[in-house]
Amino acid sequence: MTKLSVNINKIATIRNARGGELPSVTEAAIKLQEFGAQGITIHPRPDERHITRKDVYNLKPLVYTEFNIEGNPHRPFIDMVLEVKPEQVTLVPDGEDAITSNAGWDCEKNLGFLKNVISEFKDAGIRTSIFLDPNPEMVKFAKETGADRIELYTEAYATNYSKNKEEAIKPYIETALEAQKYGLGINAGHDLSLENLKYFADNIPNLLEVSIGHALISEALYMGMENTVQAYLKRLAKW
Repeated sequence: MTKLSVNINKIATIRNARGGELPSVTEAAIKLQEFGAQGITIHPRPDERHITRKDVYNLKPLVYTEFNIEGNPHRPFIDMVLEVKPEQVTLVPDGEDAITSNAGWDCEKNLGFLKNVISEFKDAGIRTSIFLDPNPEMVKFAKETGADRIELYTEAYATNYSKNKEEAIKPYIETALEAQKYGLGINAGHDLSLENLKYFADNIPNLLEVSIGHALISEALYMGMENTVQAYLKRLAKW
C-alpha cells in the first residue's frame, strides 16, 4: 500500500497569520499520526513564513512514523537536516520567493551539485528523494545523482485531471516505468486531492509514498482531520 505522508506547512501558515502557537504544529503532527497518517512532511523555507527552524527541532522527537523534510539544499538546510536526521530528505529546486514548489530538478544540468549533496545525506544514513517533472528522459540522470527515490511533481496531472485524466497521467506512468527500470523508488506530491488521488495511485507502478498538504488540510476544515485522513487512506487502498 502507498504510504500517506501529510504535509503540515498549511498548519504553520495559519498559526503564523495570527502569531502565537495556535493551531499547534506539533499537536497536528501527533493527531495526524494517531488518525492513521504514515508520515509527516515539512518544507521549511529560509524566510520561515510557515515552518520555522524551531518547528523542525520540536517535531523530530514527536514523529514516530516517517519524518520527511523537503527543501532547496542550501548550506543551512543541509546542516539542519544532517543534525535532525529525518528518515527522508526530499530535495526541491524552489526559489526563496516561490509561493510553493513549481518545478522539478534538471538533473543533467545539476548533476555534480546533486551528487555532492546527496552523498552527504547518504553518509548520514538519510534516504534521499529528488523532485522531478514527469519526464522519462530525466530519470537516468536522477539515478546518477545517487538518489534513492524520485518524487513526481504532480501539478500538471492535477490541473489536467478533469479535462482528460488518461492523457494527464500518461507522462507520469512513463516516468514511473523508467524509474523502475533504474531501481528508483517513486514518491509523488503537489495538488493531489480526494478527487484525483485514487486514479493516480491505481495507475502509477511502484508508488511508495504520496505527500499531501494543501488539499488535505483544506478538506479537513469541512470533514474534520480524522475523517479526512481516513478518506485519503481509502483512496490509496488496493482492495
